[in-house]
Amino acid sequence: MTQDEFFMRLALKEAERAFFEDEVPVGACIVRDGVVVALGRNRREWMDDVTAHAEIEAIRKAQRVLGDWRLEGCTIYVTLEPCLMCAGAIIQARIARLVFGAFDPKAGVAGSVLNVFLPGLFPHTVSVTGGVCAPECGAILQEYFRRKRCP
Repeated sequence: MTQDEFFMRLALKEAERAFFEDEVPVGACIVRDGVVVALGRNRREWMDDVTAHAEIEAIRKAQRVLGDWRLEGCTIYVTLEPCLMCAGAIIQARIARLVFGAFDPKAGVAGSVLNVFLPGLFPHTVSVTGGVCAPECGAILQEYFRRKRCP
């Protein structure tokens, strides 16, 4: 198992927690120097907050843990390709690297709908790796929405 797969599996555990809380199952894990700094999961319904995405929760926690809004040297692992809001937060937080699982053809902005992570587009460049543990990341989302459509 690669390091990326290991940390993505931690993000998947957060996605599973969201699934059992009846939230869209997306999880995130922020790592610096091989150490987990923060975990997050989607809580939009529970918090009644459109910004309560897994990435945002993990970023907020990591900033508290590290005592700085700049998350330089960190990697964020997310089970689903980030939306525009989360991509903006990743860039603004100065996260060095994004690793995501499933591609999101409806709202993903790391290459699916558009790519806001293109080098030179913003002053801070984020390295991106997509498709890590994609089958598992996609399967939990498919099961969640299948249950919503056919209860």
